[in-house]
Amino acid sequence: MKRNITPLWAGEAPYAAESPSPRMPALTEYACPGSRGAVIICPGGGYEIKADHEGAPVAQMLNEAGISAYVLDYHVYPCAMQAPLSDALRAIRLVRHMGYELVGILGFSAGGHLACSASTLYDWLKPERGDEIDALCARPDALIACYPVVTMGRYTHIGSRDRLLGALAQDESTQRRFSAELNVTPNTPPAFLWHTASDDGVPVQNTLQLAAAYAQNGVPFALHVFPQGPHGLGLAPEYPDIARWAELCQDWLRRLGFAEVAR
Repeated sequence: MKRNITPLWAGEAPYAAESPSPRMPALTEYACPGSRGAVIICPGGGYEIKADHEGAPVAQMLNEAGISAYVLDYHVYPCAMQAPLSDALRAIRLVRHMGYELVGILGFSAGGHLACSASTLYDWLKPERGDEIDALCARPDALIACYPVVTMGRYTHIGSRDRLLGALAQDESTQRRFSAELNVTPNTPPAFLWHTASDDGVPVQNTLQLAAAYAQNGVPFALHVFPQGPHGLGLAPEYPDIARWAELCQDWLRRLGFAEVAR
């Protein structure tokens, strides 16, 4: 089935000069007609690639719950720092402009870091175009972070950090800016978090630190840590106990009102 692909911007994208690809950052549509909410999906890949199994199958899973989804094709290395975040914030505004009442963001691994950054830095980065879309709020209504890279300090995924922060990878102030656990406030959106305790790619401490920051700031969150499982599982079809995260997430989003039919 051919899917609609919506460019994030008309004309040249911001940071295009840094990009190795002429492709415009864009959203691939998996819409459920009438749904009240939509979720933007950020596949992982260490800020170097975007993993296919963390995109379309996840969108289809959300569709099964009556929730619209949009897979984000965002800037990766050698684009750095603000470039992926600019894409994510524009995507949130663009989906909101489509008429959805609720807009969430979901990410895996480095895509999880992007989703966390959008949820904690939504008012830090100025809009790129200043058009009617950029006039809309970029704060997501929900965060779903799946085995995410959260911190740029201890326990980070070094490859993701180095590709995202580039020459400033060792700069403490830059690390702090992009460490989501240090930027949670009482206005950070509610979160659904999951990880495996044995993840040897991105340590579970990333998610635990984020959950602790949520608790400290009094922001609602759901936390699921599964005892065993490798990194990069996506929907985890080969791990039935971990695959339950999808149903748990569907139920969580339903309770927030994402699947209700818009009036």
